[in-house]
Amino acid sequence: MARETGESGETKSTKVKKHKRRKSKKESKTRIVHANILYDLTKGGDNPNRHYANNKIKTTKYTLLSFLPKNLFEQFHRFANVYFVFIALLNFVPVVNAFQPELALAPVVFILSVTAIKDLWEDYRRHRSDKEINHLDCLVYCRSEKRYVEKYWKEVRVGDFIRLRCNEILPADVLLLSSSDPDRLCHIETATLDGETNLKQRQVVRSFIDLDCEFDPFKYNSVIECEKPNNDLNRFRGYIIHRSGKRDGLYKDNLLLRGCTIRNTEEAVGIIIYAGHETKAMLNNNGPRYKRSKLERQMNVDVFWCVIILLVMCLFSAIGHGLWMFQYGDKRPVFDVLSPEGTELSPVVSAIYLFLTMIIVLQVLIPISLFVSIEIVKICQVYFIHQDMELYDEETDSHLQCRALNITEDLGQMQYIFSDKTGTLTENKMVFRRCTVAGVEYSHDANARRLAMYQEMDSEEEDCTSHGGTLPRRDSVTSHQSGKVVLRSQSTKSHRRTGSRAEAKRASILSKHTAFSSPMEKDITPDPQLMDKVNECSSQMEFMRFHSQSLNQIPPDLCDVFDFFIALTICNTVVVSSPNQPRQKLKSPVKTIEDFIKRFTPSRLTSGSNNSSSSSLATNRSSSHKVGCSMVSSPSAESTLTKLKEENPVPPNFDKTKALAQDECELRYEAESPDEAALVYAARAYKCALVGRLPDQVTVELPHLGKLSFELLHTLGFDSTRKRMSVVVKHPLTEQITVYTKGADSVIMDLIRPATDDCKGKRQRKILYKTQNYLNLYAADGLRTLCIAKKVLSKEEYASWLQLHLEAETAIQRREELLFESALRLETNLQLLGATGVEDRLQDGVPETIASLRKAGLQIWVLTGDKQETAINIAYACKLLDPEEEIITLNADSQVYPACTATVSLHGPFLVHRLGLVIDGRTLAYALDKSLEDDFLAVARSCRSVLCCRSTPLQKSMVVKLVRNKLKVMTLAIGDGANDVSMIQVADVGVGISGQEGMQAVMASDFALPRFRYLQKLLLVHGHWCYSRLANMILYFFYKNAMFVALIFWYQFYCGFSGSSMVDQWYLIFFNLMFSAFPQLVTGTLDKDVSAETLQELPQLYMNGQNSEEYKPYMFWMNMIDAFYQSLICFFIPYFAYVDSDVDLFTWGTPITTLALFTILLHLGIETKTWVSLVLYYAKSLFFIVALCYNASCPACFSPSNPYWTMQRLLGEPIFYLLCVVTPIALIEPNIFCTPIYIFAFK
Repeated sequence: MARETGESGETKSTKVKKHKRRKSKKESKTRIVHANILYDLTKGGDNPNRHYANNKIKTTKYTLLSFLPKNLFEQFHRFANVYFVFIALLNFVPVVNAFQPELALAPVVFILSVTAIKDLWEDYRRHRSDKEINHLDCLVYCRSEKRYVEKYWKEVRVGDFIRLRCNEILPADVLLLSSSDPDRLCHIETATLDGETNLKQRQVVRSFIDLDCEFDPFKYNSVIECEKPNNDLNRFRGYIIHRSGKRDGLYKDNLLLRGCTIRNTEEAVGIIIYAGHETKAMLNNNGPRYKRSKLERQMNVDVFWCVIILLVMCLFSAIGHGLWMFQYGDKRPVFDVLSPEGTELSPVVSAIYLFLTMIIVLQVLIPISLFVSIEIVKICQVYFIHQDMELYDEETDSHLQCRALNITEDLGQMQYIFSDKTGTLTENKMVFRRCTVAGVEYSHDANARRLAMYQEMDSEEEDCTSHGGTLPRRDSVTSHQSGKVVLRSQSTKSHRRTGSRAEAKRASILSKHTAFSSPMEKDITPDPQLMDKVNECSSQMEFMRFHSQSLNQIPPDLCDVFDFFIALTICNTVVVSSPNQPRQKLKSPVKTIEDFIKRFTPSRLTSGSNNSSSSSLATNRSSSHKVGCSMVSSPSAESTLTKLKEENPVPPNFDKTKALAQDECELRYEAESPDEAALVYAARAYKCALVGRLPDQVTVELPHLGKLSFELLHTLGFDSTRKRMSVVVKHPLTEQITVYTKGADSVIMDLIRPATDDCKGKRQRKILYKTQNYLNLYAADGLRTLCIAKKVLSKEEYASWLQLHLEAETAIQRREELLFESALRLETNLQLLGATGVEDRLQDGVPETIASLRKAGLQIWVLTGDKQETAINIAYACKLLDPEEEIITLNADSQVYPACTATVSLHGPFLVHRLGLVIDGRTLAYALDKSLEDDFLAVARSCRSVLCCRSTPLQKSMVVKLVRNKLKVMTLAIGDGANDVSMIQVADVGVGISGQEGMQAVMASDFALPRFRYLQKLLLVHGHWCYSRLANMILYFFYKNAMFVALIFWYQFYCGFSGSSMVDQWYLIFFNLMFSAFPQLVTGTLDKDVSAETLQELPQLYMNGQNSEEYKPYMFWMNMIDAFYQSLICFFIPYFAYVDSDVDLFTWGTPITTLALFTILLHLGIETKTWVSLVLYYAKSLFFIVALCYNASCPACFSPSNPYWTMQRLLGEPIFYLLCVVTPIALIEPNIFCTPIYIFAFK
């Protein structure tokens, strides 16, 4: 019985443990947040939020107690520092010491101290920044005072209720529970996170939308369960669980992120979910990147060889000392040094001790100051690059940023450049050019002439022979080969950036930080023929609505025109604002509800201007029940599903009042992409204006019909996999549930409903065929194409889809995958409406820059997501492809075709020597397979240009990684968008363009440029200079240290290899730090082998760095041989000059030191291209000043040395001056004569 009881007890305990294990596993995946006011009166240990991070930010690395040990620990991660500390400590051992221990420790302490002071200063700056941020004020609800009180940011905790005001920066990640906006929206600006200046909407949590009173924290009794802190800015998943047990989903549109700014919203209230270092902004703050340059890797190899040379010299000296001692036998020499116990040492033990002593004596061979000097030079180089005003862009008020300080020299060794197209080579300013609707093409000739006028305004420096920029209308698709010459003659002009600098400046001021809103992009001239159709369609609809007739009687082509522009207007995420909603705090108080609605809410009413303000408020309140989320956040699925079961739908209301044109022009569109803005402005040009957007409703103003409000049921956002976006709306005129879709033609065309054999089917086939032809023409003209389609759903179809979509929305596991599948189920059997052609103009100087980089020997690959025809035309315009090239086009549906093509390309003869490769995304996926990647690389290497189309972000990074790893070349990736981040991070050097698509690319890059054209000077000038300076500086350091150390080595043959030195220990220790390092710092920072103008005029000079001409492996050995030769001359000329004289050791050794310094500085003067004689004179003067002061004031500082008055006596002897003239000339003369012979023979 007892056994059974024990077994049952064990079973229960096992179950409890399993339950706890499951519970802890579940807790590890989610976070549960309670309101802190519920626990204010309890002990702190009872608060379930106590384990979460507080909001205090600490980015410093050290404290007062941890600074010294932690900093030293970090510095000792460098092998060089460990080596020099070991040498300094070895000098404290009496048996092997060569110098005074304190003196030997001085250089190491100096180097470590300089680095520590630099780290301390940087950490102090971080501390000041942290203190400033932590002491910002915010309003937090206090239970005891029953109101919001001011607190510092650092005092805020997870679970606190916080009130946010207009223009206030968010102190933490906050879940939005209330907003003063009547539609429960909050507008934020995320420029500090992603650089995007357009406003974004965030919405109140679904269950708090219909509150009729101000949010009261005391009434809050819900619990939030959400995901653990992560760095994904575009994802937030969780639930809010109410006391009733009801759960509502939480999405990214409910979360306000730390660092964002509240705009256009007077007040908002939320609860803090993540604080401090657990906020998404802080988790994304990775700090500066560290990369090791190619030159630094090669230098480390040569440092290793220096260690080998040092060990060989020490071993040779030890063997020589052992043999020297062995020849005396039992008769010990008078100069023999006894052991610490007073006994005699055997020759073997003496040799071992001498080996360690020689390591101390010859330690200068390893350049202790080289590593610090390189850091200083790189910082100075970055400073001067930043000061280059030619790399400053006045239009965007931005300049070059250097985010990686340690790879500046790599800029001079690039071999492959991988570039994005949109926003990198082009302006990313999308200008609407042409469209086709229902199979009819509208060329918009007048709009093209308007754009040509902008071009003429900006062409004062260029000769524009063309007076019109109209794209040619073609009746058929020209062949790829025959179209090349035509493209070359006109595409360069047609793709240049239009709009003068003055116009761009005015637009920047007028737009007030609104992206994609320059006059060139907004002021679109409509096509008269299409405008007539829009007016005709609208008038017919008004007539039929007025007479209560069915809209099915309208001709199909007019219906397609109407739906086409409706799709352009509402199938987007554009936020509408106006001058009544400035991005600043309210200047006058809001006195009434009516005034509030008028000033802060775009009109969402469909009943016209006759409705009273009270009815407006009622409409706002009643319609606010329908707010929800798209694939990220869509309207309430439950309420929509319930409404489908109602028998009598609510009739639509119409606004007959026409808005003034001036008011329309005042509307400001906050678009997330330039494509969206271009299409919305195009629709507005046809009087189909987007005038209001709410989470559940989009308001459009049409000619004759006035304002129509479309009930927005769902928004299926754009993603790179689906390559399209859709909106599901309830049509106000037909009461039908309609899906409007826009996306890439390669995707939309496959989703079109199969045509039937009836009249409608034939018409659909005809539209499909004609639209495809026009798409090919648009792509050939370099336009970005989008297809527009629609689909009408029955209530049964929608209810069936909605049920599955609701399950996907409420899933916490695999939510994104389920939502993706739900979107695929909806976006099928579409009806094609038409297509648009949008032009993205080349940036200034792109063709010239690419041509110059080509001459510099750089291979340029363009990796873009655009369709093949568009990318090819842009490639011709920017001179990436040339009409004289033979183009190899790889488009495959299986892996067999690219393999065969690669084989033919490798072995088949070509009639031309210049090839170009064009490959699409699907074929690229096959080509990147392990079995084909070598063949693909072989084909690509034989081509002058490579253009990868329809490539995904992952494919971009895979291509860069493949070329870098397989070909062992230096790669540079440049892009401007988030889809370029992986490519930028994989490359040896990543460059971000601070353009229109935010700052994701910049934040991931090593260097940031305002424009692509600045890449030319960055590489050809600054890259060349940085590489040349550092390469010569490193070789010079090896040379001067080896030359100085070899002098001591030659002396060992005359002192029995005893480790003695004829050079005073002060000179020996401080030779590197004080006398010879500073001149090289100046020349390493300021030396210019060629002027900037010459480097840009002759790009071929850049190949010097590509081929590592300044620093090849054999150059190290040449410098070593030169150093040993010069040390022989420098040693033996003074030796023979003072032989058989009565001078003491230091009187003979000081001239050798002086001559060595003179020779080294003269060698530097010859190697320096820009003569900096002042620095050389300074170094020589410094040596004499230090020597005179030291010899005069230190007669017995370090016994038994006695350098008293040595330099003073030498300056009074003529032989010293003769040596100072003859010796350097004898040393340098071979270099002067041999260098031209070497250049002529080998270069």
